[in-house]
Amino acid sequence: MATIKIKQIGSPIRRPESQRKILIGLGLNKMHKVVERQDTPEVRGAIAKLPHLVQVID
Repeated sequence: MATIKIKQIGSPIRRPESQRKILIGLGLNKMHKVVERQDTPEVRGAIAKLPHLVQVID
């Protein structure tokens, strides 16, 4: 299955608890951290909820 790289570009400070939990679910917790996840609809949906905090790297 295809994978995508996700980079955290925003801080979770002063963000709602739900957004913090989504970041943790993606495996992100520090600025500029990059993780590789399988390209599934669930992961794409989580990214869509945090366009201001994460970036998809090609």
